[in-house]
Amino acid sequence: MQKRLKITWTKSFIGFPETQRATIKSLGLRKLQQSVIKEDCAQIRGQINKVKHLLTVEEID
Repeated sequence: MQKRLKITWTKSFIGFPETQRATIKSLGLRKLQQSVIKEDCAQIRGQINKVKHLLTVEEID
């Protein structure tokens, strides 16, 4: 079974580059404090790494 990630948007992207805003939106996050569940894969990990200062990530089974 593949691991899943719970991604929570915890900090505003005001003052950060437009590419980081686009990355937050591509993860499916619309509002602050919103969480999404995604499959753990290299593409998602890359997006998370780009905006890790704005997110909280938890591994779930």
